[in-house]
Amino acid sequence: MKRLAPTIFILLMVMSFVYADIQAPEPTPKPVYINKHHQGNIRESPQNVPYHYISHDPVQIMTSYFDYMIGSYNGLPLYVVPEEFGGGYFMVYHGRRDLDSPRRIFYTYLFDLPSIYINNEITQVPDDEIPASEGYPGLAFDPVLGKPLYAWHANADDDPELEVHFVADLFHSGFSGLFENYQVIVDNPVQITAPNGTITSNNHFLWPEVVTGPSPESGKRRIYVSTRNSVSHAVNNGACGNVLLAYSDIDESMMLNGVAPTWNFTSVPTYDLWNVDATNWRRPFSTLCADEAGNIYYIGYHTAYDAENQPIDEPDIHVMKCDNYGEGTWTVHTASGHIPVWIPDPPPWFDPHADHPLFPPGESYWAIHNSSHTNAVVDNVGRIHFPALWGFTTEDGTYFPNMQYLKQIVFDTNRNEFSIHDVYPVKHFHNTASYEHYHPWDTEPPWGEAEYIWIDGECYLDVETIWPFCHWDGQAHDGSMMFHYNNLRMSKPNCRGMTAMVWQDSKRALLHSQADDPGQPGDGFAPDIMIAVSVDGGLTWKEPLRLNGEDYPQLAGITPMWVYPADQVTYAGIENGWHMGKIGLMFYDDYTWGANAIPPSYHDNNDGGCIMFMEVKCAFWPADDSDDPMADAPALNLLRGNYPNPFNPTTTISYNLPASGKVKLGVYNLRGQLVRTLVNEAKSAGDHKVVWDGKDERGNTMSSGIYFYRLDTGKHSETRKMMLMK
Repeated sequence: MKRLAPTIFILLMVMSFVYADIQAPEPTPKPVYINKHHQGNIRESPQNVPYHYISHDPVQIMTSYFDYMIGSYNGLPLYVVPEEFGGGYFMVYHGRRDLDSPRRIFYTYLFDLPSIYINNEITQVPDDEIPASEGYPGLAFDPVLGKPLYAWHANADDDPELEVHFVADLFHSGFSGLFENYQVIVDNPVQITAPNGTITSNNHFLWPEVVTGPSPESGKRRIYVSTRNSVSHAVNNGACGNVLLAYSDIDESMMLNGVAPTWNFTSVPTYDLWNVDATNWRRPFSTLCADEAGNIYYIGYHTAYDAENQPIDEPDIHVMKCDNYGEGTWTVHTASGHIPVWIPDPPPWFDPHADHPLFPPGESYWAIHNSSHTNAVVDNVGRIHFPALWGFTTEDGTYFPNMQYLKQIVFDTNRNEFSIHDVYPVKHFHNTASYEHYHPWDTEPPWGEAEYIWIDGECYLDVETIWPFCHWDGQAHDGSMMFHYNNLRMSKPNCRGMTAMVWQDSKRALLHSQADDPGQPGDGFAPDIMIAVSVDGGLTWKEPLRLNGEDYPQLAGITPMWVYPADQVTYAGIENGWHMGKIGLMFYDDYTWGANAIPPSYHDNNDGGCIMFMEVKCAFWPADDSDDPMADAPALNLLRGNYPNPFNPTTTISYNLPASGKVKLGVYNLRGQLVRTLVNEAKSAGDHKVVWDGKDERGNTMSSGIYFYRLDTGKHSETRKMMLMK
């Protein structure tokens, strides 16, 4: 094991204190950069990339002089507005209109693409009255209320700590910016009592995420605002972001009548214990998500160190689950995120002259690194997806930054089981139904045989690498670039199972910087926008789109940073024989590549950049129904849920059909006995709704309790539960 240099560790803690608004970087294993001969070429498979094009050119929203992480650290700052509420997109970001103005929170409503939008500050306080910069906003557009909901942090009182603020937009008849009831919902500092009885009173909760879901109160929706602690009480003051979760119930009538939400609070006991651990310190990198059954989840991974700052070997991926709208007991599910490394025989090497060759089997593995800025989604059958980067790691405390690849944690909430799926690159065994994890020295058939190259008479293992960061320079910001510049985001699967994952890759600029005569490193290159799409809810992924200014004139002269996809892919019908989806993107065009805002600054030229929006259309599956993944999709939900739930006396059940056909929808009691048949006829493809009035076939009113409703199409059957509450 290699000891973390004490001076580096102290510096990280000082930076955490001074720059409390920017998350402190994570100590990492010792990085080992492999020989430039192993950088390989840019991985491209043009024949496998789905048909796609930029459907709406980049739109300039606003010049901004804050050039780092324009949206939230976690979650998505761009939401689709369903057509029943007017269509378009809402987005939120923080920015500075000029060099001398404070950082503010802005909202944008894009309602007549490509160029019609509204963009304004959310708060109405003049710049010269802002006590401290507003920052890191969270957004949710609730699909039932039809309203955008915002949270951010900013100072609101005389103490130095920032507070977490919330406001809802009454958004009605296409009019946005109708903000009502600005609230401070987390008034820092906050006192927390850990499960072991330890009380701390200087906790500082920041960086909000906003999530919505069903409410236990009939006719209402529950809003969750998750915040993360910037203060640690663990040994050595090791960063440990335990969470404070605020929740409230609201309906449209309350909003229209100016009734402010009442907020309640909870926290995750395991995280609270980590924050006061005097022996070890653990730092969770997790994010919040919710389903339509009242369950909420924190999913992610954590790092662990002892008092000597040595890594602790323990299960590192986890889900914290509360199954009662945030009010019940939290259950903890853990597993190891380590993936065994396949070592060819005979054992290969990276460089015959290097002092750090590959290690024998059992001493190396794939482990999660640099995945602090991501989000999580729940798919249509209760699986949670958390995208992350896995890097080649060894047991002596080193890892290889050049070999980091996209995968995802998938947690099945029905079975409480973890699995890890490749996103990019992927390795499929085309002649069988089996699947194995990708290895960068085994990239083409025949599988199971390593690839080698000879250069200047020397034999090298031929390693295929990517660089999934929005900057090429791993040494930027005192070597913390990969912590600050990782940015992996995934949209929630829509009712057809269409989803997208978005990240950036700076491999072209990295190769240029390592050329024999590179000129100015990075010259002529900008990060590529990478978009992988899935037709099965995110279990398997197509070869990603690679968007850049060399191949797409619309992006010429643009340096796209901090790219976020919209919360869902919008189904866009059939085009050229393909079912198409629209993917909205929000990003920052950085006029000078690299962040001025992160200490130490990458450059001194704070010339800012521009907040941008664009939209991409992509093919998902052929129009031939025989190739439609929804035609017999047992893994996808057609039921959209019921609202309200709980209900009294009526509830509306929504479902979606990918094709016309015979449909049966029935209500059953806890014994499995049929209570009422709601639908038993042929239905057209598309969205449908049916109301249950709480009565059986004879018109008798049913008693309070749990009921199930089941949808059968002949090829597909699924069941959900609902509660009649009197």
